[in-house]
Amino acid sequence: MKLSTRPRYGLRLMLALARNYGKGNTFLKDIALEEGISEKYLSLIIIPLKGVGLVNSVRGSSGGYTLAKAPSQITLKDIVDVMEGDCLVDCLKDPKVCSRVSTCTTRDVWTLLGGKISETLSSITLEQLVAMNNEKKEQAISPSI
Repeated sequence: MKLSTRPRYGLRLMLALARNYGKGNTFLKDIALEEGISEKYLSLIIIPLKGVGLVNSVRGSSGGYTLAKAPSQITLKDIVDVMEGDCLVDCLKDPKVCSRVSTCTTRDVWTLLGGKISETLSSITLEQLVAMNNEKKEQAISPSI
């Protein structure tokens, strides 16, 4: 299983905004530079995040982006669902797309797997991701002997 760049970069974008939470607006060009992601691509990724109310934007010379909620109030599932959708296969969301739904054993596996993924992503907030990120940076700066 492989996630596209949209949810992966969306998480990195939101992590950057979470690290700057409470410090004012953040420019996409700064995130792009810091994360090594095209600013043009980030400008496409941020649109749906704004659309669902996870990100605020301010225009002008002192403008930029901020989280619309505290990092403790945004889960990774909130972000991944916006970027990738909330189900692994179409038949989980709309049983009408497949005539085999009632007898399909693999659908049961996708349901189970989707539930586990959802449970894991729901259990991690941006606040926790920032803490994990800070811990990794500290370990990189002062590795244990």
